[in-house]
Amino acid sequence: MIEKRVAENFFKCTEDEVEKMYQAKSLDTEILLKWSKLLDYDFFRIYTQHLILYSPPSAKKEQSKNKKSSLPQFRKNIYSREIIDFILEELKSGNMTKKEVIEKYNIPRTTLYKWISKYRS
Repeated sequence: MIEKRVAENFFKCTEDEVEKMYQAKSLDTEILLKWSKLLDYDFFRIYTQHLILYSPPSAKKEQSKNKKSSLPQFRKNIYSREIIDFILEELKSGNMTKKEVIEKYNIPRTTLYKWISKYRS
């Protein structure tokens, strides 16, 4: 599928340049967006999930100090199904306790218990 689209010259570049993209440690967001469209896969989700799981606990305090900003405010409580499944698997396997999940990922206790009752079989 990739070769077919490359042959159509979706990126308007040479095969060598595409090969360099495959090997690159990082890609420009415009290029990553093109890959996402081409392959019908949200590569940006990898990064947003990382931000949700590993944002520092003080992030909420800092956001509340900023009263008005022209920048959009992102809500930390928007969790993808993959994140929920990951957390529940950590609990099920015994790798983490509920308390550890709450402390490490800064997930509200009520949210965690709702996930457990809603998604656990």
